[in-house]
Amino acid sequence: MISTARLAAAAAVAVTLAATPALAAGCHKEPNFNAWVQGVAQEAAKAGVSNQAIQAGLGGVQFDQSIVNKDRAQGVFAQTFLEFSDRMVEQYRVKQGPGQIKKHGQTFQQIEQKYGVPAQVIASFWGLETDFGAVIGDGSTLNSLATLAYDCRRPELFREQLIAALKIIDRGDLTPAQMRGPWAGEMGQLQFLPSHYYDYGVDFDGNGRVDLLKSTPDALASAANYLSSIGWRRGEPWLQEVTVPREFPWEMADLKIKFPRSEWVAAGVKGVGSALPSDGLEASLLLPMGKNGPAFLAYPNFAFLLEWNSSLVYTTTAGYFATRMAGAGKVSRGSGPINSLSAKETAELQTILARKGYNVGKVDGIIGEQTRAAVKEVQLKLGLPADSYPTKELLAQLR
Repeated sequence: MISTARLAAAAAVAVTLAATPALAAGCHKEPNFNAWVQGVAQEAAKAGVSNQAIQAGLGGVQFDQSIVNKDRAQGVFAQTFLEFSDRMVEQYRVKQGPGQIKKHGQTFQQIEQKYGVPAQVIASFWGLETDFGAVIGDGSTLNSLATLAYDCRRPELFREQLIAALKIIDRGDLTPAQMRGPWAGEMGQLQFLPSHYYDYGVDFDGNGRVDLLKSTPDALASAANYLSSIGWRRGEPWLQEVTVPREFPWEMADLKIKFPRSEWVAAGVKGVGSALPSDGLEASLLLPMGKNGPAFLAYPNFAFLLEWNSSLVYTTTAGYFATRMAGAGKVSRGSGPINSLSAKETAELQTILARKGYNVGKVDGIIGEQTRAAVKEVQLKLGLPADSYPTKELLAQLR
């Protein structure tokens, strides 16, 4: 039980907080930032966080308008798969990755033995997130979390993360001063949100605490522990480049549609670089840029990569990067012209589809799962190849 005295002590933290910002006023029941933090302190105390950790973590926390501005300006995932993978993989990381795996070979070997996750998969996220631990960010994680939790866009998510950060302090893994990272509140070499840090962090170097910022063994093992905990299937692939016949029922290209590899082989799908086994392992056909773009078979393990990051562009890039480090060649540029939409055009398409009654999710210029599903519906209705990928030709028809 948490005593009323502890609750009162936790609430007193707010007295030391910074001045109230004007931006968030009017979108919360509590428009005063200081009073809002007092509520967080009370909630953390109810969750079992010690008064000492609450005072240490919240005592100097401040609202930062620049973080809100950055949150509103995100547009990186509006890039196409080839644009994003060219920039994030091909320029230099694909050359660095194998060297990092060799450098930490013994650690990776021990991790794979314990968790079943290959080195290439972990190194892929390690490279994309922080350039293999070189760039982990240096902003105040607590300020970021408090700002994003107080802001109106995703308050529930980040309030949970702020309390998880206090739990990390309470457990003795990090001090508030050590909690440094990028503006979005992640921490460490694999950029874990605090709740994942707290729940899946592993003390793999055996020093008595989980340090995902400075300890490479802890960071790599924690990534493997997370993937293993959510269901990673040991010894199975995650992504494989394939070619698809030009005449094909394109509506079958959908992550929700799964067939044994034997059926994909029978339909004329072929592996790139190696033969596609005609067996019972289930897979989905993934066309990140439509029927004229690169094609992959996505295996059950790919779904767990999507749990890491729900962006299809990011996760396809991560999975592809891992296959490159495992020996696959550079991805095909596609089999025909790909008239991709700009972010502005995608937003226009989303607006048109929403007005017609389709569920596109947010009108944000990003081709996410809901937008792809809506595009597939309208393609089928118009008698077009239903590959779920919007093009300039489709937008012209809808206009």
